[in-house]
Amino acid sequence: MPIVTSKEMFKKAYDGGYAIGAFNVNNMEIIQGITEAAKEVGAPLILQVSAGARKYAKHVYLMKLIEAAEADTGLPICVHLDHGEDFEVCKSCIDGGFTSVMIDGSKHAFLENIRLTRQVVEYAHDRGVVVEGELGKLAGIEDDVNVSDEDSSFTQPDEVEEFVTKTGVDSLAIAIGTSHGAYKFKPGQKPRLRFDILEEIQRRLPGFPIVLHGASSVIPELVEIINHNGGAMPDAIGIPEEMLRQAAKMAVCKINIDSDLRLAMTAGIRQYLAKNPAEFDPRKYLTPARDNIRALVKNKIVNVLGSDGKA
Repeated sequence: MPIVTSKEMFKKAYDGGYAIGAFNVNNMEIIQGITEAAKEVGAPLILQVSAGARKYAKHVYLMKLIEAAEADTGLPICVHLDHGEDFEVCKSCIDGGFTSVMIDGSKHAFLENIRLTRQVVEYAHDRGVVVEGELGKLAGIEDDVNVSDEDSSFTQPDEVEEFVTKTGVDSLAIAIGTSHGAYKFKPGQKPRLRFDILEEIQRRLPGFPIVLHGASSVIPELVEIINHNGGAMPDAIGIPEEMLRQAAKMAVCKINIDSDLRLAMTAGIRQYLAKNPAEFDPRKYLTPARDNIRALVKNKIVNVLGSDGKA
């Protein structure tokens, strides 16, 4: 099966009350762990690439690795640009074979966000590529995205119809309480998603696919493994998985997961090297790292996203 767009994926997900996992990729082991898990449970996938990943691994290497994963698994896979900051970045990814791009104009004023997003949509749609836009600002840090708590803001439901109509986007990322990175909440602060905002957006945009960024759960067991084996991570509280499952049953068709993958990989490496300190063969310590990613992704697909058996 060739690399696909997310259009048909989202339609099926919306109608079926589940979400597609959008997993950030940076190297071969991460791609293998994600796609092997998805193949095992028969799930469609979005593999997304951030600006930082493109700088680290190079666009051409990531594309060839994803093409190899598609050939190996036969799964429907969408290749997505995560947080494209301007038209040129989006254009480069579209021209380079991506089937979906996100243009993140959330840092701009509303009308400038519309103008920039529309520019990307026109270029992308002419080439059969779908576009994700964003309204609202998530707090946190992820690669080149850095928004303080003071600058974050929830998506305003009364803006979504105008934004979608004037831009022509295919999906919309919203801010309802998720945040980027591992340290999502201050001590004593409980995670909370604004389902009232999501419900109102769903009412105003019936049938339209919504996206959640910053939706890693930051699994405490992984943080504990890292700390037990030489780490110094503070306590991290992510979004409870039951909240994400509830969102997936509503209008949310795409849920982004990145930090959990990083934690799973790092925990596997640290645990192996703590037991085998003289080891210097990367294949030895990257194997448990890849196994951790496979197990984590399988759990997300089956118990959070509900997309197993939907490939």
